[in-house]
Amino acid sequence: MPGLSDTCADTDVENMGFEMVSEHVSKKKSGAISETVSVIVQALLLALVLRTALFQPFSIPSGSMKPNLLVGDYLFVSKFSYGYSRYSLPFAPDLFRGRIWASEPERGDIAVFKLPSNPNIDYIKRVVGLPGDRIQMIDGILHINGTAVKREQVAGYVDEEGSGQAVPAFVETLPNGVSFDTLDINPRGGGDNTGVFEVPSGHYFLMGDNRDNSADSRFEVGFVPFENFVGKASVLFFSIKNESHPLAVWKWPTDLRLERFFQGL
Repeated sequence: MPGLSDTCADTDVENMGFEMVSEHVSKKKSGAISETVSVIVQALLLALVLRTALFQPFSIPSGSMKPNLLVGDYLFVSKFSYGYSRYSLPFAPDLFRGRIWASEPERGDIAVFKLPSNPNIDYIKRVVGLPGDRIQMIDGILHINGTAVKREQVAGYVDEEGSGQAVPAFVETLPNGVSFDTLDINPRGGGDNTGVFEVPSGHYFLMGDNRDNSADSRFEVGFVPFENFVGKASVLFFSIKNESHPLAVWKWPTDLRLERFFQGL
């Protein structure tokens, strides 16, 4: 039966070839999956390094920094501006104390920090008091070391997403020449007249620009240890109003604040 034998031989050769092709395809697919996983892992590691060492994105959830930062603003915080503490790392592992490669905050910096009473919460305020300073509010005017900060009233601020009414606005200029806008909605607000705060060594005094609507060092926040600083707000890269989600692209035509994109802080 030579014919049958020849036919079987041909079939065996064809089956072997099919298995070899299948094995090649399987290895190719496996290699592609492995390469994709490797790229994803590398991208995640790169993002983690960038977030930990360079820039971390934050969003603004409240109006305590109006008129300079609005609800729905998204900004990058420079992690290297003040050096690194354990709060620079994800989950803030207790690996070391203090800061390494430290560079001290300056008056007028907008800084993100961990709330001293609860380090799981991030706050953003403006640095107004340095270690050793004496800070006091008198009739709504900031005093540093017994001297009133220069304050000039400007056109009222209209919150388009609020009441629509103009509220008193001022330009303040700190002793180092940094100027910024502030709001004084209530001339007799609870934080407009305070005692003297003497800033301890290694700590800072921070306030919101919306003076009558800010939980800051005048109140429960207290003095902020240098270790608790996360970084300096550097660039506002995205902004959307009406508390819309940034991924709600169907709302972009009406809700994006394009004029605020890529502003330096």
